[in-house]
Amino acid sequence: MADKLDEIMAWKRQEIAPLVREVSVDELSALHAELPPVPSFAQNLRRADGGLAVIAEIKRRSPSAGAIATGVDAPTQALRYQAAGADCLSVLTDHKYFGGTLDDLSSVTAGFALNPPAVPCLRKDFMVHPIQVRHAREAGASAILIIVRALSDADIALLYRSATAAGLDALFEVHTQPELDRAIAAEAKIIGVNNRDLAIFKTDLALSEQLIPGIPDGVIAVSESGIHTAADAARAKACGAHAVLVGESLMKAADPAALLQSFR
Repeated sequence: MADKLDEIMAWKRQEIAPLVREVSVDELSALHAELPPVPSFAQNLRRADGGLAVIAEIKRRSPSAGAIATGVDAPTQALRYQAAGADCLSVLTDHKYFGGTLDDLSSVTAGFALNPPAVPCLRKDFMVHPIQVRHAREAGASAILIIVRALSDADIALLYRSATAAGLDALFEVHTQPELDRAIAAEAKIIGVNNRDLAIFKTDLALSEQLIPGIPDGVIAVSESGIHTAADAARAKACGAHAVLVGESLMKAADPAALLQSFR
């Protein structure tokens, strides 16, 4: 069976090739100093009331689900999530496979500037080069995604240094114990267990139950994918998750606020 993640990563490197140039830590630090501050993604994942934080995702389609909400307006959906009490947002910026764009992220953060308070946003994309980190910061993101399986340790270290210099958090995504070990070795402060195997797009919530207990104390644990009901969220919290990342079910919900509150 073809490995879908390998296919996506190969396309992503081809897609950004015309944009690639050297991007230093000093350049990213200077950019961070020049731009307005962004809200903390990590801080919002630790709720003061001890409840489960919710990262609400804006996702129009995916290779596994197909069309989800192809005509949705990103800033409008973001304001719906804000009103529903989402702790953070995840904004898909990959177009070919997920129907998103970097403009979606820019328009979402611009919308929050006009309708505060801002909700911290994750740039959800397949990160391979620091130029994407720069673009994320310019678009108002608070965090980037680092998919451990798709990158070498050297690539991970470079992206993490770049994100830190730009004032961004990094969500390390893992699916296996060796990937979790690599994330811990990289001193990740936020680790998400993706219950969906990105090679074949099969989802199993038991992955969080297996891996989250092994995430060190002090590291924020996130359960990603496969969260559709309050019972699913309760399973994630029971195994130690501080937060869940939810896309498809919230995108399709007639009342996102009610569904989101049920997760807590």
